[in-house]
Amino acid sequence: MRNQTTTQAFFDPKTWTVTYVVSDNASRHAAIIDPVLDYDFKSGHTSSASADQVLAYVKDQGLHVDWILETHAHADHLSGAPYIRDRVGGRIAIGENIRGVQSTFKAIFNMERSFLPDGSQFDHLFKDGETFMIGDVAATALLVPGHTPADMAYRIEDAVFVGDTLFMPDVGTARTDFPGGDAHQLYRSIHKLLALPPETKIFVCHDYPPASRAPAWETTVAGQRASNIHVHDGITEEAFVAMRTARDATLDMPTLILPSIQVNLRAGHMPPPEDNGVSYLKIPVNALRAQPAPDQPAEHAA
Repeated sequence: MRNQTTTQAFFDPKTWTVTYVVSDNASRHAAIIDPVLDYDFKSGHTSSASADQVLAYVKDQGLHVDWILETHAHADHLSGAPYIRDRVGGRIAIGENIRGVQSTFKAIFNMERSFLPDGSQFDHLFKDGETFMIGDVAATALLVPGHTPADMAYRIEDAVFVGDTLFMPDVGTARTDFPGGDAHQLYRSIHKLLALPPETKIFVCHDYPPASRAPAWETTVAGQRASNIHVHDGITEEAFVAMRTARDATLDMPTLILPSIQVNLRAGHMPPPEDNGVSYLKIPVNALRAQPAPDQPAEHAA
């Protein structure tokens, strides 16, 4: 059966993030998955070059945006969801477990009392297994916790957009050492995805390629089961957890985790401006674990 959808990827080399536009070929309705707002850490300035590339494609293809889907509250980039919604519409959505993540980080950042950890900042909160429509195409939201408690994957026709669970087979799997992360849960979530038909396409949220190849973001269930360096067939849960725990202990925190989490918990919005009209992002001192920087990009989650 021929697919009813087209998938277009946009790779951001600064944050190693892949944004997707999935469109229904017949109705020209679309979903945008994991959009990026550019952020300069040194100056605190935001810009929109990455999101503008996506918007240009949407305009060129004559698409109507139904959904702006977040796979989780990212720790490596700021979400461009509000920027995109303000220009082309769409509902910003994430998994319902975001409430727990909001509660955890509200305490860490001592966020303002008016911030409610109830998910109301988003337009829609998905339940595990919930079906939704992109034009005339049915899609399914899948809860895949482990990297964070709120991670979601989105299955659309013969493809699944897995967020930070699996990476390309030669990179492996996501880290589990953020607050609420759990290597046992991640293993089970990954096997939930790998139980899909072998030919199912897997689109990853990030790629951290070795020097021997260019960035890539599409693989298959069969390819992951055969050659993922962390969870290929035959790797037990106990072995995976031991590997993941040891690796995570060596990983530095992502460069943008502090600004990203504060913004992404708000569905991509900045904190309320203070009395001078300026929004401020906090840096909690000694509140997150620190490790020596690894010999790899700081955002590397594998």
